[in-house]
Amino acid sequence: MRHVLIALAVAGASSSGYAQQQADEVIVVTEAAPQPQRNTAAAVSNLSTDEQLPGLRIDAGELLQGIAGVQSDQRANYAQDTRITLRGFGARSAFGVRGVLLRLDGIPLSMPDGQAQTSSILLDEANNVQVLRGPLASIYGNAAGGVIDWRSQTPQVSQLRVDALTGANSTSRWLLQNDWVGERDAIRVVGARLRTDGPRDQNSAERDQLALRWYRQLTDDMRLTVRADDNDAPLLQDPGSLTPADWRADPEQTFGGASRFNTRKSIHHQQVSATVLGTGTERQWHVSAWRGWRDIEQYLPFPGSDLTSSGAVIDLRRAFTGIDAALTMPLTNTVKLTFGGAWADQNDRRFGYVNDFGSRGDVRRDELGTVNSQSLFTLAEWQQTEALTWQAGVRYNEVDFSVDDYFVVSGVNPEDSGALSMQATSWSLGANYQLNDDWTVFIARGRGFETPTLTELAYQNNATGINEDLGPAKNQQWEVGIKWQRPELRGQFSAFQIDTSDEIVVDQSNDGRTTYVNAERTERRGVELQTDWTLSDTLDARFSATWLDATYSDGNRLPGIAEQQAYGQLNWQPLPQPLQFNLVVDYRGDVVATDDNTVVAPSHALWHIAAQYEHASAQWTLAPWLKIHNVTDRDYVGSVVVNQGSGRAFEPGVGRELQAGIRITRRY
Repeated sequence: MRHVLIALAVAGASSSGYAQQQADEVIVVTEAAPQPQRNTAAAVSNLSTDEQLPGLRIDAGELLQGIAGVQSDQRANYAQDTRITLRGFGARSAFGVRGVLLRLDGIPLSMPDGQAQTSSILLDEANNVQVLRGPLASIYGNAAGGVIDWRSQTPQVSQLRVDALTGANSTSRWLLQNDWVGERDAIRVVGARLRTDGPRDQNSAERDQLALRWYRQLTDDMRLTVRADDNDAPLLQDPGSLTPADWRADPEQTFGGASRFNTRKSIHHQQVSATVLGTGTERQWHVSAWRGWRDIEQYLPFPGSDLTSSGAVIDLRRAFTGIDAALTMPLTNTVKLTFGGAWADQNDRRFGYVNDFGSRGDVRRDELGTVNSQSLFTLAEWQQTEALTWQAGVRYNEVDFSVDDYFVVSGVNPEDSGALSMQATSWSLGANYQLNDDWTVFIARGRGFETPTLTELAYQNNATGINEDLGPAKNQQWEVGIKWQRPELRGQFSAFQIDTSDEIVVDQSNDGRTTYVNAERTERRGVELQTDWTLSDTLDARFSATWLDATYSDGNRLPGIAEQQAYGQLNWQPLPQPLQFNLVVDYRGDVVATDDNTVVAPSHALWHIAAQYEHASAQWTLAPWLKIHNVTDRDYVGSVVVNQGSGRAFEPGVGRELQAGIRITRRY
């Protein structure tokens, strides 16, 4: 049935690639009306993926390196998604991404309850990534502590492309892409295959991706984009995290329970989406709709046999649907108004089974969870003077949760069915002042919120049913910054303060049943610097730095967050030919892994070098590259597991690794 729906969607009519979007343009809420970055009252990064080092494009963090405020933890564990935090939002997530809204060409990757995964992204397709930080992100609604939007480009020429990539640990990745461009239509078909043994035992992975894109210019100012994706990962082994003592003894070892219980995951993600954009001179608008399915089977490293547990074999079958629309129009010569709405629905059919040493045992969980989200928003922009611009926005969100529990054992496992509704209003107000042609200052204030997920609402301590006492966390944000843009030097500096009340934290964890409570107040304050510098005709540099002080009300640091990060990249092109050498240093300060701050992952600095070349003729392009990751072979913690109950808090990073690849393109 799913394949039929995909075929129907492609035959009839997600989001579009933007050949027209420039590096100094920003997408805020509406896809059809990008605005100049320098006129936006927010810290925004809009980085071409060509500015990143070449790589295997396996991990979403590869495309987020050196972006101020972003911490992307690359686990080298293909059964766990990249862990992404932005100004500390999402730090408590044990899996996936929380508190940060992820989008791909404007289509949300985040579910209505705020959870998101990056494993379904075809990373080769993105040609730039936009990161929106600060109060303005609140206009996106629930769990939008920030917004990360990967953008692709509409095909410009008919061509066939083949990528062959290889790395250590028997890693190979192939990509085959065909673009056909007509007068009003363009079609892209992509297939990719990954095979690897991984850097540790019980660490192998298999992933196959198929993608189809159809771009149609309906009229001079209206275009349609259709996307269909099939991402099948039948085997993603999980080597598990390590205790600090085990990591220090041998960071390449595998947790014993991983082999004993054959820990692994399989994912099958399918999605279709369609977007129509109107790009007229007076009014700009978009309508986007999507439908997807995500099936997951995961084996955890314990039996999960207790009747009150949720089991240790997860069988999740998710279906999700959504639609959003927005219209931008002028009210006067100086006032522009955008208004719109969104609706999204998530259905999780979840089973849990005993893990009988790698085989599925008796059922321990059987439930249907649903989340439904509706929102309305408006964003106004007032050009008060030639130099001064005001931006103000408000969004109303209602999120409804329900759980139907079908696994009830009288006197032992109570019924946990229930329903809950949460409503919140988020807003933002900002001003942007252009000092001269090169310098701009801005200030912004806003309020946002984050609901619990279905998982966090599942249980309560002394009663049955959904946890009705657990509400959304609320945050208040201030931000002030300065931007500069000169021919040889451009960048931005910002300072921010974030105060969160009713922070969602773990309350109790007993026999597989974890409950949460609104308890803590947290404070985050910090500064960010990001700059690009053209030093000469053959030399340029990119640099970013982040200092973030994130604490609970008792003064303890928030776990999972580095206080200091710095990134420097030097690019040298010594010859007129497109031959380039790259040198990168990436520093991260220490990271606490527990609320009591007793477990600390040490700081580290990693060095990487790369060389890339491109030779083009009339019809052919050859682009080989070579990279050495972690040149000094430094032992480091790639990611921490926050508040890991058994003490296995450290996930090892990857040692020295040689990677190489070549892209061959034939235009026709």
